[in-house]
Amino acid sequence: MPAATTKTDLLSVLESEWGKLSNCLAQVSEDVALAPDDAGATIKDVLGHRAAWIELYLGWVAQSASGGPIFMPAEGYKWNMLPELNAKIRQDQSNLGWSDVVALLEARKAALVATLETSDDAMLYGGPMPGGNGKWTMGRYAEAAGPSHFRSAAKFIRARLRASRM
Repeated sequence: MPAATTKTDLLSVLESEWGKLSNCLAQVSEDVALAPDDAGATIKDVLGHRAAWIELYLGWVAQSASGGPIFMPAEGYKWNMLPELNAKIRQDQSNLGWSDVVALLEARKAALVATLETSDDAMLYGGPMPGGNGKWTMGRYAEAAGPSHFRSAAKFIRARLRASRM
C-alpha cells in the first residue's frame, strides 16, 4: 500500500486501520492478551509499544514546534538502538494492566488524530521532518507511528488468536 501524501488520505488510512485493529481487540480476552508467544511478547506488550511510539511522534511534533532540539527516536537513543529503546518501553509499561494499555492506546490515537487535524498538507508533506535527518516527512512519520503500527498490531493479534484456538 503506498504511503499517504495528503492529510485527508492520512486520516482516512488511520481510521481504516484503527477500525481493523478495534475489531481484533473486540475478540481478545484478558487471558489471551497476557499470554506470551514463543518470543515472550504479549498482545498487551504490542499495544503498549504502539501507544509509546505515537507518544514519541507527538513529542517530535512538539519539539519541532518549540524550535528546540528534536530527539529521534528518543532522547539518549539513536536509530540503531531501537532494541534497547523498545526494551525500555516494555519495562516502563510492565506495571500496566490489559485495560490500562487499551485505554492508553485509545488516548494516544485520539491525540494523534487531534494533532493531525490541526496540521495542513504543507506541514505534513512539505518537506523532511525537522530533526529527522532524512527524507521522511512529518506525515510519513505519523503514518508509521499510527496506521502502520495499527496494521502490524492487528496482524499480530490475529496470529495470537489463531494460536489460542489450537
